[in-house]
Amino acid sequence: MTHRIRRLATISAIGLTAALALSACSAPAETPDGSSGGEELTPVKLQLQWLPQGQFAGYFAAQEQGYFEEAGLDVEIIPSGGDIVPQDALANGDVDYAIAWVPKVLGSIEAGANVTNIAQIFQRSGTLQVAWADSGIESVADFEGKKIGSWGFGNEWEIFAAMAEEGLDSSTVEIITQDFNMNAFLSGDIDAAQAMTYNEYAQVLETVNPDTGELYTADDLNVISYEDTVGAMLQDAIWADTERLESDEEYQETTVAFLKAVIKGWVYAAENPEDAAQITIDAGSGWGPSHELWMVNETNKLIWPAPDGIGYIDEGAFDDTVAAALSAVNESGASLITEEPGEGVWTNEYIEQALAELDEEGVDVFGEGFEPIEVELMEGGN
Repeated sequence: MTHRIRRLATISAIGLTAALALSACSAPAETPDGSSGGEELTPVKLQLQWLPQGQFAGYFAAQEQGYFEEAGLDVEIIPSGGDIVPQDALANGDVDYAIAWVPKVLGSIEAGANVTNIAQIFQRSGTLQVAWADSGIESVADFEGKKIGSWGFGNEWEIFAAMAEEGLDSSTVEIITQDFNMNAFLSGDIDAAQAMTYNEYAQVLETVNPDTGELYTADDLNVISYEDTVGAMLQDAIWADTERLESDEEYQETTVAFLKAVIKGWVYAAENPEDAAQITIDAGSGWGPSHELWMVNETNKLIWPAPDGIGYIDEGAFDDTVAAALSAVNESGASLITEEPGEGVWTNEYIEQALAELDEEGVDVFGEGFEPIEVELMEGGN
């Protein structure tokens, strides 16, 4: 870890002037008890990719724990529920930052959206394909001749990239549009369902097996993780307005302050998963307590440990995502992207400064000692 701290410390020194300017101009003065001294906060709108749930626990924790306010920010967290495309809201100037999967935004960028990835919060893919243990589906190669569930709406590209690697397409695999639940799988309408580690997979495990009267277990299932395939793509990232990053000094300073608060929120979620789960429930999540705790715990696994610091964008992983996106062709014959994105699609400039400053403050931005907890799912996630 020493070499990383040295690198971050160097970046911190470079960014010191901007940090001091932010402290003097934008952030509220703090009283000895850490509360705001009354100066005006900078308003910020953050667009989520979905409804309040453990997937976004760090942002809600940053708000509830006062990290945004300490950074001089008044942050409004805006849910989606599918009615808002985060990167479109950002590109249109409706919000200041947005959370969205990288492949979805790559498609929007090719269509003209001028946005930049400033922090890769999820370091690993959480997408699964879930089949029954006796289905004969143990890998993507086994999709041939099967009914494979896909949500669509930009969530499907890992499936098609992994299929392309195996030489499969919609002429050999029947793609079934799947709702954002496991009902079609549980009723036998599809052979393998798309699921996230932190959500739909748990929906099966908290369902009663009618043959036994007990909850289904992992032994009842074959689970394919796209993280183990060439189809793996980077998911939840924080996106900013490219033009504002290039021309607006106040926005640049706000970006660093925002990222520092977000990091502290995710550190809190890692160290206090039970509290973070309750925070998301209080923020409006409709999931039961055991399901919500599962979500926070599994989301933490996609973030921690973070060898280069939470949010740092690994160039190789980003390039692999682009390569997978280029290879993917959906059941309609459409491609996600047709060429590599240009310069400026991602930058580590702001996350590096945020990491360096927090590291000097003693915040664990690497999470090398992170250990997930054991979560017992209850029927229906209650």
